[in-house]
This record gives sequence, structure tokens and C-alpha cells, in this order.
Amino acid sequence: MSFNPAKAIENIHTFGPHNEINPPISDTSTYAFKKAQDMYDTFEGKTEGMFLYSRHTSPSTAYLSEALAAMENTESANVSTTGMGAIVPAILQLCDAGSHIITSRTIYGGTYAFLKNFAPKLGIETTFVNITDLEEIEKSIRKNTKLIYCETVSNPLLEVADLPNISKIAKKHHLKLYVDNTFSPLSITPQLYGADVVLHSLTKYINGSSDAMGGVICSDKEFIESTKDVNTGASMLIGASMDSFRASSILKNLRTLPIRIQQHSRNALYLAQRFEEIGVPTLYPGLTSHPGHTTYTKMMNKNFGYGGMLTLDAGSQEKANRLMERMQEKKLGYLAVSLGFYKTLFSAPGSSTSSEISLEEQKNMGLNNGLIRISIGLDSNIEDTSKQMEACLKEVKII
Repeated sequence: MSFNPAKAIENIHTFGPHNEINPPISDTSTYAFKKAQDMYDTFEGKTEGMFLYSRHTSPSTAYLSEALAAMENTESANVSTTGMGAIVPAILQLCDAGSHIITSRTIYGGTYAFLKNFAPKLGIETTFVNITDLEEIEKSIRKNTKLIYCETVSNPLLEVADLPNISKIAKKHHLKLYVDNTFSPLSITPQLYGADVVLHSLTKYINGSSDAMGGVICSDKEFIESTKDVNTGASMLIGASMDSFRASSILKNLRTLPIRIQQHSRNALYLAQRFEEIGVPTLYPGLTSHPGHTTYTKMMNKNFGYGGMLTLDAGSQEKANRLMERMQEKKLGYLAVSLGFYKTLFSAPGSSTSSEISLEEQKNMGLNNGLIRISIGLDSNIEDTSKQMEACLKEVKII
């Protein structure tokens, strides 16, 4: 594939009206029209370059949306206040009462909770499958199936979705493929492999400083415009609209994403290889022992590696908790949810980010209570970090 996501970011020139290299922040909730007809036409979606009300779009959110669409190689995009503020409207824009969805058994806890617990209230049913089993995916398709929803790299078990082949199944049955790419921005470009909609929690790697929340839907122009329609648009009507100040802040941080992803990936690969070498059960797509290594390698943009997420198995919840507490005491990172920060973040997903999933279902999917999900930081001396982490592993008697 010839698409270069880093070059797409570098080529973004969002000059303001006075050639500001940082576009001005649109500090207003509403916009005036010179003519009454312009207001009417804007409500009807018949104008270009005019702004109506910031819940719909502002210049600041438009700048960020443009940049993210360029990064994901889609025609258009629409940002929101949170990742769930993008995921839920994207699903509801396509699905209504009587619809059926196929998704992975291992997805972010919030997405799981929406599909498992809330969507049925709206008459939407979901089948949870092993997303790495193409036969199971196809067998789960029904007459009322509308979409296949997956994560490029699943949260928290790091299963890798075979996007080219899942896309073939979707197209064969006239279904849409939605891909959450939060764990693998720049490393993988789902649109190149047939994704119709690409989603991100901007809170994570794209913003990268754990000081803002955000989400984005990336897709073709027709779909994005449908989500913003004043009468039928799920994003518009649910109202999870991003503030202009946050949009401006995230746009600035997006510019350093290529450099940050390269460092996250380098550090994670080093630690994963070292952990595996000393006998700690470790999952990381960059390890040849990972079941999805070959699939990931075929899809990846080579310059950006295998991402910054890995898991290790401490053997029990008690040891997992002690290890995380000890690593925090040693200033190796923070015992916190989320990911993509400059410091390493670690959590036990069974009791945190995946706690919405019942214990029985966690067991069925292979999520044990000793699992630690680690978002590797931007440490400048990863060799020293590795030695300190190994000392903590020894103290807790994991090695």
C-alpha cells in the first residue's frame, strides 16, 4: 500500500484567516447569517463553508475532523466529546429496532456494555464471536445483520482482526464493517483493507497527554453528513459535540503522533521481547509467538511498528495488584486506566476497563484476573526501565 499516514498529517495546512500556523479557536456557540435564506439553506444542508451552531460543527472541530480524515484516508470525519460519543452514534446511524450486529467477544468494556445491555432496549441484538475465527463470523450472519464491528487490536486481549478477510465477508453479504482503531493509529490504516467506518477514542494515543477526552467517526462524506443531519443525524441529536478549545488542543497534539507512536512501539517491543525471554507470559503483536503476529505484519505501515500495548500474566489478582503498586512506587508508571500517555500506565482490566463484562464471560474469553494491561510510555532509556521492571517482577515472585 502506498498510503503514508504520517505524510498525510505533515501535509495538513490549517492556516487561519490571517495565516496563523495554529488556527484560531472559534469561541462561540452560534453563528450569524447575512441573509435569512442562508440560514434556511444551512438547516437543509445545502450550503458549504457556513456554520450554524457548534453542536453541529465549528471551525475548530472542522479543522480537527479534516486532519483525522486525512490520517485515516477517508473522505470525511466528525469529532465528538468522547470515544463512546463517536461509537454509539455511528452504530445508531445505521442500526434501528430489529437490527443485528456481529462483534468481537473481546472489545472495550464500554462498547461491550452498550451492545450487551443498552442496545437491546432499542431492539438491537448483538452476537459476540471470536473475531479471529472467520468461519464463526460468517456463520453468525442473519437476514437482519447490518454490520460487523471489531477492533483492529482488541481491548484488552490484543487479538488481531484480519481486516482484509473480514471485509470480504462483509462485502459478500452487503454488510458494513466498523473498525475501532484506537490501539493502532498510524500503525494500521483500516480503510485500506475495506473498513467502511473507522473509529477512535481521541482521548488515548491521538491526544497523547491524558488531559482531554474525544472521539471521531471517519468515513465517506455521505455517511458523515448523515450523522450531522439536523433532523435524523445521531451525532447531532445525541449531542456529544466537542468543544472548540479541546478540538484545537487535540489538533496540536496530533502533529507529534508519528514520533510518539514510533517510540511507543520501539519501547513496547523491547519490553515484550525481554519479558518473554525471562519467562513472563506476555502478549504483544510484535512477538512472533503472538497468534496474530503474521496478520498484523501484513497490514501494518512498517514505520510505526506494533503499537504500545502489551499484556502480561502475573498469575493471580494478588500478584497483579502487588506488581502494579510496586511499579508505581518505583515511578515506572501509574496504576491508572487509559493509554497513550507519555508515562507507562497499567491496570488489571478484569476489575477495571472490562469490569462491565461478567466474570463468567471474562473466563470464557480467556480474561483471567492475573492479567495486566500495560500502555508503554515514551521512556528515553527503555533498557533501564526494563531492568527496574524485572526487579519488581522478582520482588513479587512472578519470576
